[in-house]
This record gives sequence, C-alpha cells and structure tokens, in this order.
Amino acid sequence: MKLNNHFLELKDSYLFSTVARKVREFQAANPDKKVYKLSIGDVTLPLAPAVIKAMHDAVEEQAHKETFRGYGPELGYDFLRSELVNYYGKRGVKLELDEIIVSDGAKSDLGNILDIIDPSNKVLIPDPVYPAYVDVNVMGGRKISTIAGNEANGFKPLPYDGLDADVIYICSPNNPTGAVYTKDELKKWVDFANSKNALIIFDAAYESFITDPTLPRSIFEIEGARTCAIEICSFSKIAGFTGTRCGYTVAPKELVFDGISVNALWNRRQSTKFNGTPYIVQRGAAAVFSDEGMKQIQENLQFYRDNAKIIKEGLNSVGVWSVGGENSPYVWARTPKGMKSWEFFDKLLNEYGVVCTPGAGFGENGEGYFRLTAFGDREVTKEAVKRVIELYK
Repeated sequence: MKLNNHFLELKDSYLFSTVARKVREFQAANPDKKVYKLSIGDVTLPLAPAVIKAMHDAVEEQAHKETFRGYGPELGYDFLRSELVNYYGKRGVKLELDEIIVSDGAKSDLGNILDIIDPSNKVLIPDPVYPAYVDVNVMGGRKISTIAGNEANGFKPLPYDGLDADVIYICSPNNPTGAVYTKDELKKWVDFANSKNALIIFDAAYESFITDPTLPRSIFEIEGARTCAIEICSFSKIAGFTGTRCGYTVAPKELVFDGISVNALWNRRQSTKFNGTPYIVQRGAAAVFSDEGMKQIQENLQFYRDNAKIIKEGLNSVGVWSVGGENSPYVWARTPKGMKSWEFFDKLLNEYGVVCTPGAGFGENGEGYFRLTAFGDREVTKEAVKRVIELYK
C-alpha cells in the first residue's frame, strides 16, 4: 500500500496555523498583554435573527413525525436553490435551478471540484493567493504555474500573449488583497479562457461586499462566461455562516469540454461523495433572502464595511500604500522601509500586540506586504489601527 506522497510536497505548515501558533506563544509568554487580532477572516457578529428563527423552526420540525426530514436531496433543497436563482436574477444573471449545487462551504467545493478535472491539466493561479488553491492542487500532483499580482497591476493580473493554462483560478473581491476586477478586466479573462478551451474557477465568496454598481459580483455578468466558468460562493461572509457551513457552486449547462458536461460530472460527484447540507442549515440559508433577512444581514455587512473604512483611512493618514478596503473586507498594505512580511508580523505582535497576516504567506509576490481584516470587533479594530499607525510613525 502506498500513500499519496504529494502531501509531502506541501509547505510544513498552513499559513493560518503558523499565525495562530505564534499568537499562542506570545500570549503564553505575555499573559497580561491584550492581543488585537485583525488577521483571520472569520466573522464576529452573530447570525441574523431571521436566520436563527428559521433554524429554530426547522429544529422544531425535526421533533415531530409529520414534519421530520431524513436524507435530503444531495444537490440542495429547491426552496434554497429557488432563492439563489432569484438572488442572481436581481443582478441580471439568469440561472436554472439545477445549475446550482448546494454544499457545506466554498472551501470544500474549491478542493472537491478537482475530482472532475484530469490531473494532467495545467493550472494557473495568481500570486499572492489564498493558500488553499495551491495546496489542493499540490495534493493532486498537478502542474501549477503562477501569474504575478503586484502594485503595477493593482494586484489584478491579466492574461498576456504567450500565457497558457487549462484551469484558471480567479477570486474577486480578492483574498488576500481586496482588489476587485472590473467588468472589462474579467472580460479579458473570459475571452482568454474561451480561446484556450480553459476552465475558470471563480471564487465569489466576498461578492456581498461590493457596493459599487459598476463592478461585477458574479463572473456570469460577463458575456461568454457560461461556456468557460464555474462560480463557487459561500454564506460565510454574506451571512456569517463560517461556523454554520453552507455554500454553493454554479455550473452552467453550456459548460462542456470534449462533449462532457461539467454540470453533469459535478452533480455525479456530489451525489456519490456527499449526502447534502443539513436541512436545518439550508432553512437558515434560505431565510437570508427574506425581506427581513436581507435587511438584517446588510446591517452586519455595513458594520464590517465601516471597519474596513477605519483601517483604510488609518493607513492613508500615515501615507501607507494599500489596496482593498473598498468593496472588500480586506486591506492589503506595504510594510515600512522594505521590511519582510514575517519580520513585520513579529514586530507588530511583539511590540504592539496586533496580529496581521503576513503577505509572504500568500505567495512570493506577497513578500513586503501584510493583510488586515475588517471582520473584528469595532473597538479592537480602532485600537489595532491606532497601534499600526504608531509603528509607522
């Protein structure tokens, strides 16, 4: 018996695990010092009341024989998929019910989708990038190439002559940089993918933070995307489901390679390896789209947007170059005086008690940058920004 040796090719530690370890060590050595965390992109506000009520009602249903539900449809209940069809429809994107496959979160789908993609495909990943994109492909032994995001292109790399790829990862609003592609910029990627017969895996986890009506929130707002892209999204950021777990993938019927439907393969994969997202969770997710639910989650989203504004304005006040913080919960900033990312992380933690995420952990092009998240408590955010400003001064 042989194990999958590709796991041995992974970096020794996952970025966020390393950050957490360093913080634990600091707190153990300094039990009297308070730590201000603006590192991990986990939400801090509770679920909206409409969501909680829907989940409570669903729990009560499970207590009675007449309304009890056992195994549900592997691809998601129609009541939730119908809400998602309407949600997209309000932005001019027409979807069919069976083009939406509900799951337990975007992170799962980003890894599991590789089950239906041949390992021989050339994978193109932007750098810097959410580490899971790289790790799941390394685990599968795939050949990975990167395309550089940098200050010159606003951390929004675009295709160029001579570039080649079979599978392309795009995240917008981007994690970690907070950069958001325009419609014209995404059209260049869609045209490139169609010309190469390539697949775009579009991560739209942070779409709900876009308030600028000129910016696309879905790849399917772009002409031609239905023949080259799938979209993976999540309730984690729009509705605070980071611990509740619910997401979905949109696989258009027109997405066909060598006569084989991506939608059909993904449906088959999920039906075989996944028993479906819990009924109680899906009821909560559907409540997000009720009038009351949308009102409540917008209040939560605005809280995080205001946090991002506080971070952005604080950095601007001391002349720090940054991107993101507008239409995104992340702010990506340059470290002072050419300081290395982990060096800056250690200084910020050990001398100021603030936790950021070092840019180098997101790839080679992240060196010399760091990420701050808007998902923290308001007072923690204000104090952390005050301390970052002190470091720069």
